[in-house]
Amino acid sequence: MLAMVLEKPLTALVPKRVPTPQPGTGELLVRVEACAVCRTDLHVVDGELTEPKLPLIPGHEIVGKVLRCDSGRFASGRRVGIPWLGWTCSQCRFCKRGDENLCERAQFTGYTRDGGYAEYAVADERFCFAIPVAYDEPAVAAPLLCAGLIGYRSLVMAGNPDRVRRLGLYGFGAAAHLVAQVARYQGRQIYAFTRPGKAADWEFAKRLGAIWAGGSDEPPPEPLDAAIIFAPAGPLVPLALKAVDKGGRVVCGGIHMSDVPSFPYAWLWGERTICSVANLTRRDAEEFLTLAPAAGIKPEVQRLPLTEANEALERLRTGRLQGAAVLVP
Repeated sequence: MLAMVLEKPLTALVPKRVPTPQPGTGELLVRVEACAVCRTDLHVVDGELTEPKLPLIPGHEIVGKVLRCDSGRFASGRRVGIPWLGWTCSQCRFCKRGDENLCERAQFTGYTRDGGYAEYAVADERFCFAIPVAYDEPAVAAPLLCAGLIGYRSLVMAGNPDRVRRLGLYGFGAAAHLVAQVARYQGRQIYAFTRPGKAADWEFAKRLGAIWAGGSDEPPPEPLDAAIIFAPAGPLVPLALKAVDKGGRVVCGGIHMSDVPSFPYAWLWGERTICSVANLTRRDAEEFLTLAPAAGIKPEVQRLPLTEANEALERLRTGRLQGAAVLVP
């Protein structure tokens, strides 16, 4: 099969013909129809996540059709999604208390397991999910598998809609453009923060329901109840703290972020809190994939051939994407 392979960090992916993977017990073989490009993929390729298996096929927002499932859990031809969390042990203290996203021995698709920048993929069937029939176009469904899932978990951690009405989103990329749609469905007010001067991104955010959009260096017109930071920039944390009201929460939604600079304690005082989001759980996936069609969530995508994976990553690296890039074999 054709795959885009990372041979070592800080190098371009290489198109290669590699053997089609064979599923083991409890695994699925899937013909990949689409794989969205996530900022986490960029962190892997750029060496910011430091322990990938090598060589590696990246990609963890996979949509495809089942070719083989020995258990019968998924019928042949069923369209499924494969997310970032690819396997957990079920035995460690975190798994036993219901926090499988923190599993001590977890494996991750496109990082410690080969992913979806390829024509075929193998995945643990326990961590695969049926794609809602409303998403009949694979490329449109693919961003739901991480931008959607991590965005949803971040939104839940930000607080319930009855308490968190005014929500700030820092970095209006793949995840934020989906979170904004969910939040609007829940009746929240969205304030979008982007790189200073990115007027096109402000218009994009407003089109998706933001009532205000501006640069991340600008204060919002009124205090926020909570903020979610998707951009991997540590200096945004103090800015978001300044923007939230007393009792507000700042959620860091990325797996990697540059260092957070020091800031006055007064910006944290007033029972403001900072927390991070780590990975996802199967419950997150089940809840979000039920909510997404009910809420009318529509990912906006830029399709590229599989062989243009490096171009997709470069567009993400340089901020030349609105919505999500999706690779189509």
